[in-house]
Amino acid sequence: MAEVTIIINSREYAVACDDGEEAHILKLARILDEKAKTLTSNGAQINENMLLAMVGLLVADELVDARNGVYPEPRVETVEKVVERVVEKEVEPDLSPLDEKLAQSVSEVDKQLKNLILKIESARS
Repeated sequence: MAEVTIIINSREYAVACDDGEEAHILKLARILDEKAKTLTSNGAQINENMLLAMVGLLVADELVDARNGVYPEPRVETVEKVVERVVEKEVEPDLSPLDEKLAQSVSEVDKQLKNLILKIESARS
């Protein structure tokens, strides 16, 4: 059994999960965190219980729409927005459970992504 720490609305929660499910749990937590940020983006103070209920309702609404075949219009994002999202969500992965070769590959991709971000930022200057 593995444990992963997720962050929702700037609060950390330790969550138990099956081995190998850590990345999936982190991805799900990011979705919930985005919903929480949307609800609190106007500076409104919402207590945690109400925020949890509202986030749950938003996710449930999307689930019902998906089950009914109703999908939102695809979002077209600028390169700047994509890079901004990547930088905001950048986390240093714990590569210890992965085999060494895969860990090296993931690290190399991470380095290449960081270099690409730097090139984009310098091109904009």
